[in-house]
Amino acid sequence: MLTLFAVPKPFDSHIGVIQRNAIQSWNRMCLECEIILLGNDEGTAEVASELGLRHVPDIATNQHGTPLVNDIFEKAQKLASHDILGYVNADIMLTEDFVQAVDQVAGVSDRFLMVGQRWDVDIKTPWDFDTAGWDSRLQEFVKERGALHSKAGMDYFVFPRGLYEAVPPFAIGRTAWDNWLVAHANKQSAYVIDATERVMAVHQDHDYGGLSKEA
Repeated sequence: MLTLFAVPKPFDSHIGVIQRNAIQSWNRMCLECEIILLGNDEGTAEVASELGLRHVPDIATNQHGTPLVNDIFEKAQKLASHDILGYVNADIMLTEDFVQAVDQVAGVSDRFLMVGQRWDVDIKTPWDFDTAGWDSRLQEFVKERGALHSKAGMDYFVFPRGLYEAVPPFAIGRTAWDNWLVAHANKQSAYVIDATERVMAVHQDHDYGGLSKEA
């Protein structure tokens, strides 16, 4: 099956709400999927415990305390229970179409990278997961009120274990690292699959307060 991994920000205020929305959507779209939350920002351990997820608190950071991509990918590939992994930004909600796309791509090749554009939409409150059809309601909500982001925005990366063995120490969430992942997959002769037409990856809009170029 599939192991998803992410590095959440502190679970406070609005970002806490949308991260809970995102992680709960992953947990419900695929009961067989494994989810690993990395980092020790406020609330991460508690959310992992509450939802029965794996938690890896200790990850390498740069001098500003920003997590490093190489350590994140190394730990995830080492610890994952499944051979197909997906890094997902912690503000992205997913539904069953994501798992279906991964299954289809993995059935064609054992060496691939699946990426895709996201849909931007404003969600302010906790999503209702307890009412049947939470996923179809989400997709309809996004179709009505959201917009497809440009191709520059990549918020998930699905790949087989071992594709990324030597990642540079990029700071997570900053420039260049996502483009490097795609370029590296190309250099490794892996199929790079754009799943935009099959996957509605829902980015919940939020501000970027506290993010500096140096971090």
